[in-house]
Amino acid sequence: MFAVIKTGGKQYKVAADDVLEIEKLDAEAGDAVVFEEVLMVGADGDVTIGTPLVDGATVAAELVEQKRSKKIVVFKKKRRQNYRRKAGHRQNLSVVRITDILTGGAKPKAKAAKKPAAKKEAKSEAPAAAAGASDDLKQISGVGPALEKKLHALGVTSLKQVAEFTAEDIERVDAELNFKGRIEREDWIGQAKKFLAGE
Repeated sequence: MFAVIKTGGKQYKVAADDVLEIEKLDAEAGDAVVFEEVLMVGADGDVTIGTPLVDGATVAAELVEQKRSKKIVVFKKKRRQNYRRKAGHRQNLSVVRITDILTGGAKPKAKAAKKPAAKKEAKSEAPAAAAGASDDLKQISGVGPALEKKLHALGVTSLKQVAEFTAEDIERVDAELNFKGRIEREDWIGQAKKFLAGE
């Protein structure tokens, strides 16, 4: 059985257990996702084409991960005008696994709906634990209010955490915030240690 769904302005032909990359969805890894814009459903030579959608048809899926595509380089140049512009872009994508194709108004299985609840609870506990020891991270040279909020969202709320950054922590924060070595370049760890020592 297959279906053609529409999401992110694109159309995809899918079947059960297919894994595909689509435009970013507002969900987290492990969440159940339902695509309601089903344009076509087919099985055993019997094809139903929607007008434009197939009534009562939905496609259930599980969000595997959020990722970014390979960087593309956009380069502009005007001859003899001393004009050159170079920019890069990485598209945000969601990787989903199709779990079921439903017709006749059938509902997705309840199993998929239970996963996100457990994950959200686990995630909400981490910031709550860190919230008790919150420092002014703006003391670190190069950290402003906006960057401080982003660090809090990653669970980094104290100078002690920054001072104890491991190579894995630096790599994770670099990747999440697209820092490209800024933590080491501005010596955040050394700065945090000095503040903690009262220097």
